[in-house]
Amino acid sequence: MGVTDPAGPVMDRDEVDRALARLGAEHEAIETSLLALQDHAGRRLLEGAELTGVTKERWAATEASITLLWAYFDAYSGALRTAREIRARRRWSSREDLVELTELLRGEAVTVPGAAVAGAPGPGRLSQSFSLVTLVDRMNELYAAGLDMVVAADAVWSALPARIDLLAAELQRTRRLAHSVGVRPGEHPAGDDLDRVTRTLTGLRAEVISDPLAFWVPAQGSSAPGGGRPDTTVYDRQARALDEVRREIEAVLGVRQDAEQRLIRLRDVLSRADRTLAEARTARGEVLAKIAATEVPVVSGPPTALQEQLATAAEYRRQARWHRLSPLLESLEEKAEDELLRARESLTAVTAPLAVRAELRGRLDAYKAKVARHGLAEDPLLVERYDAARRMLWSAPCDLRVAEQAVLRYQQAAAELLGGSRVPEPGGREGR
Repeated sequence: MGVTDPAGPVMDRDEVDRALARLGAEHEAIETSLLALQDHAGRRLLEGAELTGVTKERWAATEASITLLWAYFDAYSGALRTAREIRARRRWSSREDLVELTELLRGEAVTVPGAAVAGAPGPGRLSQSFSLVTLVDRMNELYAAGLDMVVAADAVWSALPARIDLLAAELQRTRRLAHSVGVRPGEHPAGDDLDRVTRTLTGLRAEVISDPLAFWVPAQGSSAPGGGRPDTTVYDRQARALDEVRREIEAVLGVRQDAEQRLIRLRDVLSRADRTLAEARTARGEVLAKIAATEVPVVSGPPTALQEQLATAAEYRRQARWHRLSPLLESLEEKAEDELLRARESLTAVTAPLAVRAELRGRLDAYKAKVARHGLAEDPLLVERYDAARRMLWSAPCDLRVAEQAVLRYQQAAAELLGGSRVPEPGGREGR
C-alpha cells in the first residue's frame, strides 16, 4: 500500500474514497486469512497436543504472535470503521474532515495496546502507534510466521504418523511370521532386528506427535509459508531394516518348503562320495598288487563330522527349527560338494598307474596292428620285442618304468622297418 507523508498535502475526496475502497478489500482479505488460520486443522492439533522440544518453544511464540495479530486486526478494523464514519458524515466532506481522514489514513494514528508483549520497539511500552500501511505489513509478517509453523507441523503430522502406523502393522505381520518359523529375539539376528525396529518405531511415533517440527526440513531459499518437507530419515532407515528382515524370513520359509529335498540331495552326494572313496580304496589294493615300484597315495575314510552335521540338520527339521537349519544346510551343501570332488580326485590319483599301464597296452597293440598291415608281423625282432613288452605289461606286479622302455624298443624297431619314423623316447625325447 502506498503512503504519503503525514505532513504532505491533504487528501481530496476522490483519494479518500479510493483509499477506503482499497483498505476495505485488504480488510476482507486479512479477515478471511485470519479465520482460515484460526480454523486450520494444524492449529487445532497444536492447541490440543502435549508438545515438547522445539515445537513447544515455537508454538508458545506463535500463540503470542497470533494473539497480537488479532489485536492488530482489531485496531485496523477500528481505524477503518472510524474513517468510514467520518466520510459518511457528509456527501461532500469538509476540509476539517479531509484533514482528519488524511491523518487517519496516512499518518501513524492507529494505537495498538500491549504491542510491547510481542517485542515492539521501546522497552516497557504498553502501546504503540502505527500507520495503516505499517500495520498491514506487521500483520502480514506475523501471519506468514504463524502459518509457516502451523503448516509445517500439520505436514509432519499428516505424513509421518500414518506411514509409521502402516509400517508398524507390517512389522506385526512380519513378527507373527517370524515367530512361526522360529525367528525370535535372542535366537536369531533377524529376531533381534525386529525388536530393535519395534522399539525405534514406537519412540519415533511418540516424538513425531509431541515434537513435529523436529522432523521438518525447510526448503532452501523459499520464503513461502510451509515451504519444506517432512524429514523421513529415521522412518526410511527402519523401513529398509524391516525389508531386510523380511527377506531373511522368506529365506527361512524357503528352507522350510524344500528342506526334505535338500536333505535327500545331501545324503545322495555324501553317499556318492563314500562310494567313490570305497572304490578308491579297492583300486589302491589292486594297484599295489599289480604295479611295482609305484607310490600310491593313501585313501582316507569318509569324514564323520559331515554325517554328524547331516544328522543335526535332520533333527532341526523334525523340530521345525528352520532358522538354524537354513545356515546349516547352506554350509553342508558346500562341504558335501567339496567332499565328492575330493573323493573323485583321490580315485583319479590312486588309479593313475593303472591308466598308464592301460595306455601302454593300447600303444603296444596299436603298433602291432600297424606292422601287421604292412606284412611285418612275423619279423623275428618285432616278435621278440613284442613278447617281451607284453609279458611285462600283462604280468603282476608290473614295473611301469621297465614296461615303458620295452614298449619304446618295440616302437623303434617297428619304425625302422616301416621307413625310419621318429619314435618318442622316455622323458619326451624323440629318436630313430
